[in-house]
Amino acid sequence: MPLDPTTLRRRATGLIAADPARSAGGYTLFAPQTAGGNVYLIDLAGETVHRWTLPHRPGRDAVLLGNGNLGYNGNHPGSPELFPGWSVWHGGAFAEVTPDGEIVWQHTDLAHHHDAQWLANGNLLYTVVEPLPAALARRVVGGIPGSEAPGGVIYADVVKEVDRAGRTVWEWRCWEHLRPEDYPLHPTFERSHWPMTNAVTPGRDGKLLLSLRSVSAVIAVARHGGQVLWRLGHDLVAQQHCPSELEDGRILVFDNGISRPGVSMPHSRVIEVDPLAGRIVWQYADAPGYAFFTPFMGGAQRLHNGNTLVTEANFGRLFEITRAGDVVWEYVCPYFAAYPDAPSRAYLPGETNALFRAHRYQAREIPWLG
Repeated sequence: MPLDPTTLRRRATGLIAADPARSAGGYTLFAPQTAGGNVYLIDLAGETVHRWTLPHRPGRDAVLLGNGNLGYNGNHPGSPELFPGWSVWHGGAFAEVTPDGEIVWQHTDLAHHHDAQWLANGNLLYTVVEPLPAALARRVVGGIPGSEAPGGVIYADVVKEVDRAGRTVWEWRCWEHLRPEDYPLHPTFERSHWPMTNAVTPGRDGKLLLSLRSVSAVIAVARHGGQVLWRLGHDLVAQQHCPSELEDGRILVFDNGISRPGVSMPHSRVIEVDPLAGRIVWQYADAPGYAFFTPFMGGAQRLHNGNTLVTEANFGRLFEITRAGDVVWEYVCPYFAAYPDAPSRAYLPGETNALFRAHRYQAREIPWLG
């Protein structure tokens, strides 16, 4: 009998382990990147308790909104292929969907990529790209020589907020506040996209947290004025994702760790940082370090009991850890498929069970599940 050719699928999938007494409990929501637009809500036993099926595969993420509906970031098939890799991480097809699958609101932005946040006031906060002005593009330092987008273009990031009518109500252009020389691209990243904002998260006191992957920085930006309030640099973070501000002002970050200064072994970790002191106050890493690693995507969510839900994205692995680093729940996404479009398959060939990140909810947050 021939073996399954997909290495990851030959390993265990579904529920791996659960310690209900030590887990924060609740339900976990995830949207596999290649599962045809299916979004799954599972219980602590790994059983699917609800599923949505959307017209497009996820651009990255899905969340539950305060009104009980699903906020979905879909991969719009009409988005142009701006540069290699764009087809994998762009979104652009936003939808709010009831538990019964009815789409009650939609928004399209073909320049959108990576993260999106559904705000409490009903607005949508997300990142798009625009061509960097040529004079500024010439000042972008680092990256792979000759890897600009067609025509020598370097795309740069804009954070925008739109209301329910799709009107832009706020924008922040990175090049108006960041000097290219101060945020050099890593030598192994393409010059087609600077600085690659893969997450935008509202913080307290009107600030936004931005994760700048290709330059290994997390910054806090003031909504009023747009200035950078503080920066976590490459001495702390490495090609990171998913920063969030905790109640005490510390910042939780999924730190991918493709390359770290002075460290030869790639490994991922989850870190909690005091941003004003610029120091790590807590971290989780596996032993040996390479046992926990995802080169891109990934997430960390602090739960109500102090545990942390971690998304080891490229391998579809979700696990919950205690403050002491004990794993108390683990699940591996069992849904494998190749990317449906040719540009994505060329960039990331083979079948995958990858996720951008997962989210944990308590029963009280899902009253319709009853």
